[in-house]
Amino acid sequence: MNPHPIPVSVLTGFLGAGKTTLLNRLLKDPALADTAVIINEFGDVAIDHLLVESSSDGVIQLADGCLCCTVRGDLVDTLADLVDRLQTGRIGALKRVIIETTGLADPAPVLQSIMAHPVLVQAYRLDGVIALVDAVNGAAALDNHVEAVKQVAVADRIVLAKTDIVADPQALAALKDRLKSLNPSAPIVDVQAPEAGYASLFECGLYNPQTKTADVRRWLGEEAEHARHHHHHDHAHDQEGHDHHRHDQRIRTFTLLHDRPVPFSTIEMFLDLLGSAHGDKLLRMKGIIELADDPSRPLVIHGVQSLLHPPARLPSWPDDVRGTRLVLITLDMPEDYVRRMFAAFTNTPDIDTPDRAALERNPLAISGMR
Repeated sequence: MNPHPIPVSVLTGFLGAGKTTLLNRLLKDPALADTAVIINEFGDVAIDHLLVESSSDGVIQLADGCLCCTVRGDLVDTLADLVDRLQTGRIGALKRVIIETTGLADPAPVLQSIMAHPVLVQAYRLDGVIALVDAVNGAAALDNHVEAVKQVAVADRIVLAKTDIVADPQALAALKDRLKSLNPSAPIVDVQAPEAGYASLFECGLYNPQTKTADVRRWLGEEAEHARHHHHHDHAHDQEGHDHHRHDQRIRTFTLLHDRPVPFSTIEMFLDLLGSAHGDKLLRMKGIIELADDPSRPLVIHGVQSLLHPPARLPSWPDDVRGTRLVLITLDMPEDYVRRMFAAFTNTPDIDTPDRAALERNPLAISGMR
């Protein structure tokens, strides 16, 4: 394993949100020197590529099509080629990669390409997902396109663009509340603000080998447990008075907690069953686990759908909170199903908890959910 894997940031956002404008501005920051940019586009004319200033060998244009489906192979090949260029001296340095997705992209397959490829995980680490939201048209995009909701839900940072031309302050406040409901743990940054730069948008992953630091509380989201209650409240409120937020109602963010060490096999079986039963509904997962074989060195995991990034051990606990904390961001996944499955595997007292052996034989048997 490379002791200093190259961080990869994914820049996403619905059509017209302003991704290229932000990217042009960010690339002027000296902190982003030696950054390779991979741009995904629709259409016959490479307009986005032409709009990226000072394009060179560090700006890689993919073939036509959607990064999350038809050209996924090109993404893997391009990332592998970057490493080959670095190792053979064709490029002098590579400190970061930014992938700008098409506005219609579901981010999950992009993250899968980075996190699950057996070669790429040796060279790269996922730093985070930055989602741009158009303050003028963002609410309409969320209403009409589930891809826009997914982009917000999986983000580590949410950037609001075009706030300076919003005519209705109440509409802007409502959009911010909606974004916070969809993703309570992601900071919302106004693109117009002076601090909307490198420091606030990057280095949002769990562990930076360059600094040897881990900020678990920030990575998992300080409000993760609060988000579960907050989201249920908003969900009920939406059903009563805002039925046009139909895509929002499909998203759940909740936290699974366990206060004692657990065998790795327990977590492994739980994740295997969760992935096999409802992997397509698991947008993103992050977690830190206290293992029974070595409680002093926590295990960190993150995954997308049924794919799990190779787990890593930290040298020590970065804070005083031990046990297991798993944050799940889901689409149309029954929360009660997941909580009861987790309770069964961790032997947590829970009313109507199914028998673990029966659950392993038929993970879909809980409450007859399919």
